[in-house]
Amino acid sequence: MSNIELSEQEIIRRNSLNRLRELGINPYPAEMYNVNATAKEIKEQFDSEKGNFQDVTFAGRIMSRRIMGKASFAGLQDSTGRIQIYVNRDEICPGEDKTLYNEVFKKLLDIGDIIGVKGFVFVTQMGEISIHVKELTVLSKSIRPLPVVKEKDGKVFDAFTDPEQRYRQRYVDLIVNPQVKDVFVNRTKIINTMRELFNERGYLEVETPILQPIPGGAAARPFTTHHNALNIPLYLRIANELYLKRLIVGGFDGVYEFAKDFRNEGMDRTHNPEFTVMEIYVAYKDYHWMMDFTEEMIERVALALHGTTKVQLGDKEIDFKRPFKRVTMYDAIKEYTGIDISGMDEEQLRGVCKDLDIEVDPTMGKGKLIDEIFGEKCEGNYIQPTFIIDYPKEMSPLCKKHRDNPDLTERFELMVNGKELCNAYSELNDPIDQLERFQEQLKLSEKGDDEAMYIDMDFVRSLEYAMPPTSGMGIGIDRLTMLMTDNLSIQDVLLFPQMKPEKKAEADSDGEFEELGIPTEWVGVIRKMGITKVEQLKEIKPGKLFNDLCGYNKKNKLGLTNPSADEVKQWVN
Repeated sequence: MSNIELSEQEIIRRNSLNRLRELGINPYPAEMYNVNATAKEIKEQFDSEKGNFQDVTFAGRIMSRRIMGKASFAGLQDSTGRIQIYVNRDEICPGEDKTLYNEVFKKLLDIGDIIGVKGFVFVTQMGEISIHVKELTVLSKSIRPLPVVKEKDGKVFDAFTDPEQRYRQRYVDLIVNPQVKDVFVNRTKIINTMRELFNERGYLEVETPILQPIPGGAAARPFTTHHNALNIPLYLRIANELYLKRLIVGGFDGVYEFAKDFRNEGMDRTHNPEFTVMEIYVAYKDYHWMMDFTEEMIERVALALHGTTKVQLGDKEIDFKRPFKRVTMYDAIKEYTGIDISGMDEEQLRGVCKDLDIEVDPTMGKGKLIDEIFGEKCEGNYIQPTFIIDYPKEMSPLCKKHRDNPDLTERFELMVNGKELCNAYSELNDPIDQLERFQEQLKLSEKGDDEAMYIDMDFVRSLEYAMPPTSGMGIGIDRLTMLMTDNLSIQDVLLFPQMKPEKKAEADSDGEFEELGIPTEWVGVIRKMGITKVEQLKEIKPGKLFNDLCGYNKKNKLGLTNPSADEVKQWVN
């Protein structure tokens, strides 16, 4: 990369990098650096009377510096927090050669560099726990400056808060906004708490295929790819349900999987095309048992994270204490629309949607029409945890018919803060009924519904060998993390959310600049100075442009022959 393509700070840092090497210092050493203490451990456990932490080896990123005479301070940040270090010239340079302090520490190191220090812990006159450095090692040189956050009189300046930048450069976000790490630590704690419960019950964690010949287990549009060796299309899984149920057929009593699923659909504050779902299937259980189990699981997660079942989400307090309210889907629709849709056919439901100003299209069958009514008029009202139960069979092609009403299914969805959190059934294990349901989905697909389920004949065949009565449940880990960490956007609980391609600023071509008589080597300089369009160039006074170009050439040691003032004047006139 040439100097013309770099910012002033990047050029300075690369020059410092080269100088370190000239001094015989490897800015990226391979040797292990044996850290024996963290910032958190030191701050929490240091006791000046006990005199502990007197032989500390610590490593971290430089986040602040106060360079003085022969003694300076710096703030180092590791994965647990920040701690101050005190660096004395004669301590780290005991001999005649003071280069390590006078040049390396004071001039060649920058905010963002990672260093290792050895020394002892003490308390400064200002009362701050610090490390008195006896030995300093460069571990990694940062050649791109951080967006350093400044604070003065309680006010924060230059904070790295733009969401697009934070999500696109999560590595920077984690460095300059260390509190962001807490969300992801808690996400892992959520998963571990759930896994603990499942393992206590003796259920087996398994892995199922991500690349599938048939995208089954949910009504969603899949991502399509191609396997060259087999010359067949494959799909990124939209759900892992059908494979897990095959394992129940095979004789496992309980199986679960934390799975990455993929759906080629819209993106918004609660949807990402790649997301994490936990699905669990337990033999000889029904959806009533699964509701009790789900309550226990979520209450346990809340307690593990917060020590209470009450969780703050924005201005709302959500209580995950068992038991949760239970409402049938038909009763929910009746409560919020005043209309009893039980027994209605497809045309009647279309009429209801029209009366309620709900937009629908001809591809929608009875199940989707009911789903639209519930989603538009009911879903957002359920803030506290509520099980919506007993869905119409048209909405649930993998679910067992209700034992008391064949028009319904034994299904529930858990609604929290106006959104679906999990979905569960008494699983359909009648192979003939299952095939008929798949065939109904095929009819919807032929009508143009690109989210209708595919027919998976191998899954039907597995049911023909008999699957025991089973209940299954799937829960979105991303949405659960949002609820438990007070985040309203799914992007805030994904380390690397999907993003649109970065927009590049519009710029004129090199040729358009060269048509003005500007030599090719100076076009790059002009761009680096932030001038990307010919119109911008013509708005600058020739004298100022001449001085800026010559100054940039000299400051960045480009070695170009400066144009004359008259030449620059001709460029812009």
